[in-house]
Formats: sequence, C-alpha cells, structure tokens
Amino acid sequence: MTEKKPIAASSDRPVRPRRSVLYVPANNERALGKIASLDCDAVIVDLEDSVAPDGKEAARQACARWFSSRPMDREYILRINALSSPWGSDDLAAAVRCAPDAVLLPKADKPQDIRAIEAGLRDLGAPDNLRLWAMIETPAGICNARAIAETAHAPGSRLDCFVAGTNDLAKETGTALSPGRTYLVPWLMEIVLSARYGGLDALDGVLNEFRDAGAIAAECRQGREMGFDGKTLIHPAQIEAANAAFGVSGDREADARLIVDTFDKPENRGKGVIRIDGRMVELLHLEQAKKTLEKVRAQRARSKGNP
Repeated sequence: MTEKKPIAASSDRPVRPRRSVLYVPANNERALGKIASLDCDAVIVDLEDSVAPDGKEAARQACARWFSSRPMDREYILRINALSSPWGSDDLAAAVRCAPDAVLLPKADKPQDIRAIEAGLRDLGAPDNLRLWAMIETPAGICNARAIAETAHAPGSRLDCFVAGTNDLAKETGTALSPGRTYLVPWLMEIVLSARYGGLDALDGVLNEFRDAGAIAAECRQGREMGFDGKTLIHPAQIEAANAAFGVSGDREADARLIVDTFDKPENRGKGVIRIDGRMVELLHLEQAKKTLEKVRAQRARSKGNP
C-alpha cells in the first residue's frame, strides 16, 4: 500500500504575528480594559476555565459588550467551552455575534471535533474569515494530533492554529510540570510536528509562575527551539520575554534578505543551490527566508497598531 502524502499547506492563510498570546478572563472587565496598553500580539478572551459555571451567561454578556467596541489593533480569539458541555452551543452562538478573529476550541480530541464546530459555524452563518484554533491538551488529542491537523487540508477549512494545553495535559497524565518540562517535551514536539503537517501555527502552553522572569525567559527559548511560533501567557509580565524569544532578530532578518536577494540575481535564477559566504544554500532555505521576511512584515505591521 502506498503511503498517503500530506497535501501542501494552504497558501491563503495570512502570516500573523503570534509571539505573545495573552489569556484574559471574559468576566474580568478591568483586565479587558487594559488590553489596549499591552504589547501582546494576540488576546484569548476566555469563557472556559477562568469562568465558573454559574458565571457563564454573565461572561457572555460581558464579551458582547467588549467586542462591540474592541480596538482593531491585534488578533482576538474567543475560547469557548466544549460543544459537548452544557455551555458550548450558547458560547458558539455568542462567538458568532461577537465576531472575533478566531474561536478557540478546548480539548480537541479527534477530527470529528473540528468538523462538528465547523458545521456549527456554518449553521450559524459565520463569515469565512472567522477562523478556528484547537487546543491539544488530552491524551486523545496527542494521539490524534496528526489526524486533527489533517482536517486543515479540507476545502473551506477554518483551522489555523494548535495551542498546547500543558496544564490539562499534565493533569490528565499525572506528569510533573518540572523545570525544563522533561516529560512533556515529546508530546509538545508531537504538537509542533502535527501542526506543520497541517500547515498550521503552533503555540506553546502557559507557564504558571508568572513572577519568575528567569523561568519565563528560559521556557520561551525552549519553545522557540522546539519550533513553536509563540507562547500563550497568563500575565502581562510575561509578554516582553515572549516577544523577544519568538521575534525575528536583526541578524536573522538580514540573513533572510541576503538569501532572497542572492537567489534573485540573474545569474542564480533557476538554480536549486547556490553558495553564500562559504555555505551551500538550497531552495528550502529560500522558502524559509521568505517566510522569515513575511513574519518581519507582520510584526512591524503589528507594532504600528495594525492586526
């Protein structure tokens, strides 16, 4: 039997800066009011874990008020409760009314979870530009991550991003959240690998010790080295470290521009490999360089207050 090869990632998904993605409880209007002063790339307004069961309706109402006048300066995501929960259907309907940039589905365990929420969004008349993020935070989610990511190849798929749910994953497995995340690393790498298979972004999980500047810096560096595009955060004090770790440095930008410009020279057009400063550079490096420059443009647009 011939192995099925992955389809190329969709080219119509825009590059968005997602270095720092801050969770904010939907019922914390004071925290929501401070977002405009923060330098995070994206905000996840949370209707799930940070809202008690008896506060779900009030939180949805607070969401509606805030989203009606939110600043259009970055990406905004609304995390709903699972569709199988008592609040999921109402959350999804509220999300369509609030019109965030994306809906974040918690505890994505299997491809059917993605198909179900996409069907729900269609039934509610959600516009095509309302995207979908999925949290991988259970044993089933890790085991099925590749199949979940493959749903992004379907025509009309809304799926854009995987988010690692490290707290729930540790709880579900009994794994210790020790410094260095030794026992979580294989599963985090599975999330990154599966996201790339689906042409998706991947965001690292949160660090609970928000007052420990050294710990957040170290974990951001680790996440970057593992291949994550950014990190989810629980406190504004963590934003600077995430932006620094996941941003494109000046040296990296200059190298990417050198690669693109050198391949574009008349004598190098059509070549599959060239030499730059004593190293061999192939077309795969050209593709990486182009993506790096796209990220630079997106980060600069974000710094100017554009989403």
